[in-house]
Amino acid sequence: MPVRLSVRIERWPIAGSFVISRGAKTEAAVVVAELTDGAFTGRGECVPLARYNQTAENTAAELAALTIFVEDGLDRQGLQAILPATAARNALDCAFWDLEAKRAGKRAYELAGFAALKPVTTALTISLGTPESMAEAVRKVAQRKLLKIKLGGDGDPARIAAVRKAAPNSELIVDANEAWTEANLADNLRACADAGVTLVEQPLPAGKDDALASIRRPITVCADESIHERATLKDLAGKYDAINIKLDKTGGLTEALALAADAERAGLEIMVGCMVSTSLSMAPAMLIAQRARVVDLDGPLLLAKDRDGGMRYEGSMVYPSDAAFWG
Repeated sequence: MPVRLSVRIERWPIAGSFVISRGAKTEAAVVVAELTDGAFTGRGECVPLARYNQTAENTAAELAALTIFVEDGLDRQGLQAILPATAARNALDCAFWDLEAKRAGKRAYELAGFAALKPVTTALTISLGTPESMAEAVRKVAQRKLLKIKLGGDGDPARIAAVRKAAPNSELIVDANEAWTEANLADNLRACADAGVTLVEQPLPAGKDDALASIRRPITVCADESIHERATLKDLAGKYDAINIKLDKTGGLTEALALAADAERAGLEIMVGCMVSTSLSMAPAMLIAQRARVVDLDGPLLLAKDRDGGMRYEGSMVYPSDAAFWG
């Protein structure tokens, strides 16, 4: 029986709202690709990225257009050649991994040549707000080992100082989401260093980040929007110390694994991140998490409810999915 592809859009309410420098949202719109051969079913999930003009609707349409190719024998390797590194490719790539694992009676990590996956410490994200509101949010979770703080440009020194006071014992990383400028870059980095922050993600806009090469970086600077697949790695030299690998940007686990290997050879540290989404997005990213210095796979914790059978979160620890759920 040929493999058949089905695609659907799902909308998952967020607990409260999720606020970054580019705006706020109250639900996570995900696209699920499902492959079945009649005996086994593989699933993958993606989050279309509005910053790159991806919507749930055009992503689902892009995947649906591949139905005939899948029935004609398209596989995971062929997929890399016919779709660019988009969220759409991520959903289908991860569905192929899941299907391959179930057909082989093995785990996806075995197919990738890895040892059994171990639980890891994940960050918990704190949305952008006033110093007072962010400090209040942090006090409620100050027992967590790792907190990721969303920043927004002007006023960030006060925000990070308030957060540090509210969580004196947590490791802090921050994400500026491209909101800083050359004018406030040095001051904001200094404020983060003074607060004991260990890493800052994407302080300057992608493509406008040359200033990072000409200043002293007192803490680790991690590329996020500036890194997608391996082809974009060459643009980071001298500007970044680490990269944040997100499967929705790499176009799936296949490219993410290759990117991680190339980044390590280039002397860059690895962070693995996610969008706000369910455990079905987190499960394949756990393969990258095994080699990452920083793990940010808290997407399901930001939802009002996760997918049934999803991954287990206990405090700051996240555990790999079981074989029935994914991979």
